Amino acid sequence: MNPLLYEEIVRRELLDDMGRAGDITTDSIVPAEIPAEGKIRNRRPGCIAGIEIATSAFRLLEETVEVELLKTDGTRVRENEVLAVLRGSARTLLQGERTALNLLGHLSGIATATCDMVQQVREFGTKIVCTRKTTPGLRSLEKYAVRVGGGFNHRFGLDDAVLIKENHIAFAGSVSEAVKRARRSIGHMVKVEVEVETVEQLQEALELEIDTVLLDNMSVETVRKAVELAKGRVLTEVSGGITPDNVISLAAAGVDLLSVGYLTHSSPALDVTFEILPR
Repeated sequence: MNPLLYEEIVRRELLDDMGRAGDITTDSIVPAEIPAEGKIRNRRPGCIAGIEIATSAFRLLEETVEVELLKTDGTRVRENEVLAVLRGSARTLLQGERTALNLLGHLSGIATATCDMVQQVREFGTKIVCTRKTTPGLRSLEKYAVRVGGGFNHRFGLDDAVLIKENHIAFAGSVSEAVKRARRSIGHMVKVEVEVETVEQLQEALELEIDTVLLDNMSVETVRKAVELAKGRVLTEVSGGITPDNVISLAAAGVDLLSVGYLTHSSPALDVTFEILPR
């Protein structure tokens, strides 16, 4: 990612951690002039994401910190590998530690879960996509981590595309009316997707000017029927309760896209640590 897209987020996280008075523990124990070297390691295997984002925390605290990246985003690592080496003031390394590890562990956890799921469905040609179920303030970073793991991004926000859901249909009165109103308002470059919960709704949607149907919380058998109806007419996407346990059966039903909120709201963080020693 371009630093313009993440430095403000990292700076905000540092401010959150430093509070009103800074690191009172480090400032009282560690003299300002002591140099140190730190090594970031992973305790568990996984896919690295956000290494430059995480280590930028140290440079934002002290521009002269030396950062040596030994692994790049998208790298699969075994247990206990050195990911980066940092050299600078001991105070700076200690002050930036938690912010850096929080970001790196969280983003690498998302990338790892994405990579694992992508591997599970590879033979079916199904794409794994993320959702808007993201941590407030971290959406751009989390969606970046999904891409690092081999997945694809759904909408970044409400202004990316039209996604007509059950509540919109309820206000419009029908799928047809909702699509008609949307088409009257949007530009020619905007895609339209309709969420359907039944085969009957799907059949109605397929007669309209849409690009994608979102099959919401359907059984595998119903998804299979829906895919047969929609094949060659629109893209098919499934959402609702998708986890590593059921992703293969849904992909095998022939769907084009699997929309997985689990990636950003439930992926376990990758366990990373920072070893700091005086130089």
